[in-house]
Amino acid sequence: MTGEPEVLITVENGLGLITLNRPKAINALNHPMVLAITDALRVWVSDDAVRAVVVTGAGERGLCAGGDIVAIHADATTGALDADSPTGRFWRDEYLLNAMIGRYPKPYVVVMDGIVMGGGVGLSAHGSHRIVTERSRIGMPEVGIGFVPDVGGTFLLSRAPGEVGTHVALTTARMTAGDAIAVGFADHYVPSTALAQLLSALRTTSVDEAIASVAQPAPNSDLLAQRSWIDGCYSTGTVEEIVARLRASDAPEATKAAEDVLTKSPVALKVTLRSLRAARELPDLEAALNQEYRVSIAALGSPDLVEGIRAQVIDKDRNPGWSPATLTEVTDDQVAAYFADLGERELRATEQEAQR
Repeated sequence: MTGEPEVLITVENGLGLITLNRPKAINALNHPMVLAITDALRVWVSDDAVRAVVVTGAGERGLCAGGDIVAIHADATTGALDADSPTGRFWRDEYLLNAMIGRYPKPYVVVMDGIVMGGGVGLSAHGSHRIVTERSRIGMPEVGIGFVPDVGGTFLLSRAPGEVGTHVALTTARMTAGDAIAVGFADHYVPSTALAQLLSALRTTSVDEAIASVAQPAPNSDLLAQRSWIDGCYSTGTVEEIVARLRASDAPEATKAAEDVLTKSPVALKVTLRSLRAARELPDLEAALNQEYRVSIAALGSPDLVEGIRAQVIDKDRNPGWSPATLTEVTDDQVAAYFADLGERELRATEQEAQR
């Protein structure tokens, strides 16, 4: 793959084809990739030769493992910790791309095969036609690295049935194809063996007809089957009470969920819960992205983001030293600081700005 572009962009048979092309990194997104995709989508809006967009990932492992967090770690350790830092600029353009995808005027077909995490969700789950396969594993793993769900993730998670989205966010649970469709992250189930047939059909017929020709009924969702204890445990206003309810539940899955939650960054957990509760009241994806940008910029200066990436990706000891170390040590003022207005550096992800 040496010398090949990190995003392959072509137009064929009426399709604008976008292929993420970093297979060794499971197609993790970086800033140049975001800018290339944005430029292509802007051009294709008014290009009559493009009737639909199709997004896929190179390699066998997944569509996209998320953002390039190694680069974020390097940025966060240099002292450049604000909206004008390289990561701040990357997030700004990435979130505006997410908003553009959510409002895109042409069919936006994305194949969410394999791993789809974090930034990969932002690139896919706001599209108009979202395809999953039996290999799909979809999630928002941010609290595990001292971060908070972003790329419009709080918008999607807050609108999932009951408290399933809260469970996914606080435990970083992976969703299967059936889960993703039930929770609102995907639309259609297509076996991986039929993907070539789907891509062929998209070249000769309408998007809806092409998908209908290969789609199968969605698999059952294990997450929805567990809604009774999930809704009962997560429908409260504090992470401490959620953990207490999980521990008191008779469901063995709840016990495991409590253990999972308590391994995550205490600050990130509390900021995430507040973000999700607030996102439920926000009117649209753009408003959620605006909130997420404030939170993300604040997280860039948090010791937990640097420590979480170190423990999970750099040193891989899987033993982060969170600060504060416990939920009870996290103050309301610490959480509130993540939502502070950024003034002139606000994202302001209106539809007009996103597609300008």
